[in-house]
Amino acid sequence: MVLLLGVHRGESHNILNMNCFEIKNTHNSGKFPIPTDTSIRVIHMYVSLCDNKYQGIVPVPPKIGNGQDPVNNLYWGCAFGMSTYFKKSKEWKLIRARKVDSIRLERLVFKHQTQPYILVADAYDGQFIERCTDDFLRSSCGALKDTLHLDKQIIGIAGNAGLLAYIGHDGLMDFELKKNYHNRDGKERAVIILACYSKLYFGPYLKDAGVKPLVWTTGLMAPEAYTIHDALSAYVMNAGSETIRTRAALAYQKYQKCGEKAARRLLVSGW
Repeated sequence: MVLLLGVHRGESHNILNMNCFEIKNTHNSGKFPIPTDTSIRVIHMYVSLCDNKYQGIVPVPPKIGNGQDPVNNLYWGCAFGMSTYFKKSKEWKLIRARKVDSIRLERLVFKHQTQPYILVADAYDGQFIERCTDDFLRSSCGALKDTLHLDKQIIGIAGNAGLLAYIGHDGLMDFELKKNYHNRDGKERAVIILACYSKLYFGPYLKDAGVKPLVWTTGLMAPEAYTIHDALSAYVMNAGSETIRTRAALAYQKYQKCGEKAARRLLVSGW
């Protein structure tokens, strides 16, 4: 049996070719859009750090359940956390790591080794899971947009990205966001949501956002990095939704030993 950590209380289950460059945030109110380099495609990942104290999860060992410590966190610094796993990937090269602010404790920027993709991954302090969820949802509908400077290039992140991902505990099982996430600009963005029952809980918020769900879940799951890593391997090659979902499911069953059929029932695509 493989124990899946970081689940909802009361539940248990089996756990471009670029040179070095400076990266800066460019904040924009949206009134005067900043032109971005569309030759570079962007994936923006929102990771809510696992937090025993501030999230409604089955407690994990204290060291990996400290939402204020990304280095040792289950969803970031552990072997299958986003930071560690992607840093070891042969497909992605780390460009920069930095703290953004008191809420986003670390931002990692990767470039793909063969395709014109940039991956931005933000580690949110676990006590701000509601802010992380809201930022993801606002980005998904185009209400929240931002940019990054890459040397002399400007790339679009948040709602400017083509693919948005949320990774972590499903906080919508614990709190309600009294907001509407209607599509703001007529653009369709792809989303991947690796959290327990994400289709059930995120679906109502995204129904008017105009998104294309590539991978989300129908049950309890371990939101570890191998699932989205392999899904992105297909995504950057312009694979279809079913292929992306299949790659995610195969990765999940490989590490969780749950069987391919079970993984396919858990990880689904579309509405």
